[in-house]
Amino acid sequence: RNKFTGRADHVVNFMMFIAEEVRELLSSLGLRSIEEAVGRVELLDTTQANDHWQASGLDLSSILYLPELPEDAARSCVTTQDHGLEKALDMAIIKQAQPAILRGEPVTIDLPISNVNRTVGTMTGFELTTRWGGSGLPDDTISVALTGSAGNSLGAFMPKGITLNLTGDANDFVGKGLSGGKIIVQAPADAAYEPEDNVIAGNVCLYGATGGEAYFQGHVGERFCVRNSGGVAVAEGIGDHGCEYMTGGRAVILGSAGRNFGAGMSGGMAFVYDSNNTFATRVNHDMVDVERPTAEEYDLIKSDIEQHVAYTNSSRGQRLLADWETTSLHFRKVIPRQYKRVLEALETAQRLGVDPDAAVMATAN
Repeated sequence: RNKFTGRADHVVNFMMFIAEEVRELLSSLGLRSIEEAVGRVELLDTTQANDHWQASGLDLSSILYLPELPEDAARSCVTTQDHGLEKALDMAIIKQAQPAILRGEPVTIDLPISNVNRTVGTMTGFELTTRWGGSGLPDDTISVALTGSAGNSLGAFMPKGITLNLTGDANDFVGKGLSGGKIIVQAPADAAYEPEDNVIAGNVCLYGATGGEAYFQGHVGERFCVRNSGGVAVAEGIGDHGCEYMTGGRAVILGSAGRNFGAGMSGGMAFVYDSNNTFATRVNHDMVDVERPTAEEYDLIKSDIEQHVAYTNSSRGQRLLADWETTSLHFRKVIPRQYKRVLEALETAQRLGVDPDAAVMATAN
């Protein structure tokens, strides 16, 4: 990032040029597509590669061997995979959600779920986005109450307008690619255990999220909010490598966090409750600073916890809010240094009335 002074559209242009060069190479070989190149080993020339001193002595004949096949033999995939989508739990959700999908009318759905039900909410999100576009629908238009143990990728890529409220627990990748939807994972009201001391969801929750919210009444696994770029998430404890490569959004951790927190984190912010003042020893400090939140950020943390309590009835959240003047002092903010400079530059530009883009670009120099 520090060595690249261009803009995102420069990368887009670069990829377009690569695609154009591939098209030209295929055309020079008399091919119309990548698919037509499959199995055409006679078109590969290894002379230049073998002439290199590091490749001398290599025998590529086994790799380039072309078996004798009938002329009509298939060289690539000819059978479409059957993913059994007609059996997906989303089919039941989509059926009951038709008033919302077609007319934007609020619907409430109640269904059981088990760990064979994967990516629940994703197909529903596709139907919603196809009808209403990227902006989705108002929050909670499609409200789905689930009971049981969810399979992998609950709520993956889910857009704004869909809420999944799971009573039970979930496997890995909850909220993967979340793009505006809302996910709540809470323990049963009659649970014979303390939710705040137990794991309620697996690893890599909110991986690559671009928007939306997620609330977990309990601990989640490793790599929480990795590559998060816009989602807001609250959990009561996380494993190792939290907020790794995060570029935006917000994470609020109401309990312990594992080692290597914030590795490669270049944007967004995380707020971690540090009751015994040891959190900083588990942070990867290469790109981030650990400091106290500002007054405005304390208000933001409190608001997130209030939402968490409202959705999950979290005992831990209630205790933190009940003694907020004391408990708030234990929160620590993790913020990337470069991102911090960008925020400061934007604030200065706004105050002085200068071009914000120029001010931001100046921070990279």
